[in-house]
Amino acid sequence: MDIRSLRYFIAAYEGGSISAAARRCHVAQPSISTALAQLEERLNTPLFERHRRGITPTEEGHRLYPLARQVSEDLNAISRLFNSSAPATPVRLGLMRSLGANRMTTLLKEYIGQGDNLALTLVNPEERCDARIIGEQDLAQGEAFQPIWHDSYLLALPSGHPLVLKETLTLDELDGLPFIWRHPCAAMEQLASALSGAGIRCQVRARLRTIEYTLGLVAAGVGASLVPAWPEILTHPDVQCRPLAELEIRQTIGVAYSSRQPMPALQPLLQLGRQAWEAAGMA
Repeated sequence: MDIRSLRYFIAAYEGGSISAAARRCHVAQPSISTALAQLEERLNTPLFERHRRGITPTEEGHRLYPLARQVSEDLNAISRLFNSSAPATPVRLGLMRSLGANRMTTLLKEYIGQGDNLALTLVNPEERCDARIIGEQDLAQGEAFQPIWHDSYLLALPSGHPLVLKETLTLDELDGLPFIWRHPCAAMEQLASALSGAGIRCQVRARLRTIEYTLGLVAAGVGASLVPAWPEILTHPDVQCRPLAELEIRQTIGVAYSSRQPMPALQPLLQLGRQAWEAAGMA
């Protein structure tokens, strides 16, 4: 079986379209389509359903994906094993809090897999580092910015809370509401400014740093909070999310790096950022 076809399959599965896979793999769309057709013929089963908006994996496609990822990762491991004689390239990457464990795990795994013998160290974004994954609003002078994700924020409420009966909420309905506050968080600062301007005060029941811990307290019924609309949050069984009708809070997350002389070892990370941004239709 052709490993190239498996890698094209992985790109199509994760990108949700032939065009996204072509951009990620730096090949023409017909090359992706041909490789997928050959793979489907070899396996004697359809792997995707084609439609106007892109492609959707079939049940067989879902079954193949983890196996294809494992094969690809094993090949990358073999390559690194026999190319480890050269000194590892140290990279210090600063990470802002509350980036989302699932998507950061995927991004860092792909970066390490595509990088050339990296020695990656993760630090706080305020420390000395070669690049930072931060919100665009925190960009410093002399830094360039490659966007990766665009986060929209919603109000998270415990399941069964009376306010979940409404499709959207007003700021007035937050007056006196028990709240889990996160700091530092640019989105929470936007909400605080809006609440202050409207003369509204919440009952702050806890002050935390991470979204994961905040979500746990919301689910437990301690209070509401402002959270990004990540899939794992929207599908949480004990939390319901609602938009604020008078306030749209959004944040762009990306890689900040030196605009004068970015180190070559950062190029795979910047490329992954471009691919994620394009796959989301933001380019």
